[in-house]
Amino acid sequence: MDSPQTLSQHTEVQSEKQLEEPLSEQRHEPKAEHKQHGLADFPDGGSRAWGVALGNSGVMFCTLGYINSWGVYQAYYQENQLHDQNQSAISWIGSLQTFFLFAASLVGGPLFDRYGAKVIYPPAVIYVFTIFMTSICKEYYQFMLCQGVLSGISSGLAMAPTMAATPQYFLKKRGAAMGLAVAGSSLGGVIFPIALNRMLTTTDLGFGWSVRIVAFLVLAILLVSCPPVRARLPPRKTNFLLPRAFKEPGYAALVIGAFFMFLGMFPPLFYIPSYGLSQGMTPTMAFYLSGTLNAASFPGRILPAIISDKFGRLNTFAGAGITTGILTLCWQRVSGSGGVIVFTALFGFFSGAIISGGTVTFASSASDPKNIGTYMGMGMAVISIAPLIGPPISGALVDTAMAFKAISIFAGMASLFGGLFTLFVVKIAGGKKLLSLE
Repeated sequence: MDSPQTLSQHTEVQSEKQLEEPLSEQRHEPKAEHKQHGLADFPDGGSRAWGVALGNSGVMFCTLGYINSWGVYQAYYQENQLHDQNQSAISWIGSLQTFFLFAASLVGGPLFDRYGAKVIYPPAVIYVFTIFMTSICKEYYQFMLCQGVLSGISSGLAMAPTMAATPQYFLKKRGAAMGLAVAGSSLGGVIFPIALNRMLTTTDLGFGWSVRIVAFLVLAILLVSCPPVRARLPPRKTNFLLPRAFKEPGYAALVIGAFFMFLGMFPPLFYIPSYGLSQGMTPTMAFYLSGTLNAASFPGRILPAIISDKFGRLNTFAGAGITTGILTLCWQRVSGSGGVIVFTALFGFFSGAIISGGTVTFASSASDPKNIGTYMGMGMAVISIAPLIGPPISGALVDTAMAFKAISIFAGMASLFGGLFTLFVVKIAGGKKLLSLE
């Protein structure tokens, strides 16, 4: 017969082996799994948790918020440095920047899961450097390399870890916390376009110093925002990537639905200022449309995220895609400066919920909170192809006889399909009832 000490040692060894087993092998004991991985002790509040969310918001302000001002650059380059290039060629710069922002999550998310928040700092420094370098670019290839590639990669490697940190602190209030974090990108999308527009059109600063001032602003905010972001859980020691996630029907279907929503969401973000110019707006007023869109997306990223905690995260995400798709299909009927401004505000509100809804649903798709960064990173990497191809396709469409009407149909149908797919396929594939509040 074993002694009590031997039995105790045997129990400890067995527990350690249980912790090392893949998550898929432990699903027959959900209560034990929740206890092992800390699902029962999410802070769901407190100064440290909300500090992480605010730090995340600041990083989003500087990364996705800055990239959301691309409409200003698109219109400015079209009239100045790159006037010899067509709209599709110019849009490839912004498309690549957005693509690499999300694609870099494939590396940034797992890096956070394995090494914690310290992985934020090197790419943050490089990102600020790329903005300074953009200020001295003159040729198309220079803008493509610096603003399109290097800025996109470094901003994505800085953003992904902060996006993975916030869900580690929240469960019941995850939608509200992620909404607050993502809202930082909306605020950045308001301030950066307005600041750039004012400096480029009403001062004698010129392009170089206008962009350098933006770089100094980004540097100051990142210095304040990065330190509060910290990991709550110990590092994950398993594989760098978790490809088995794509074997989960709910996760795989979610990636597909989100892909089509993002495919339809980005073309209007790129081309609304150009559409304003085609409707007789002055360049100054057209540049302000990017600020209007992002101002409207600020409540659009917070309110639906809060609502998702009550009425279901998949429901809210699907609703965002459906309403954005319907609204984008109506874009082709919008005319006049007043109509463009109203459409821009409505589109900003409803499309904003796609960004916040996507981050919340991907964060919630990981059963083990230690894997949140990796699940989000892999999903965002696949979705990154949508903003890569969407705007250039739209740039080619705008040069056809149907012009902006073609973009309206293409983008609207993509968003509508993504929303309906999420509502009717993702929920069922994930084992949820169609009318459930999940």
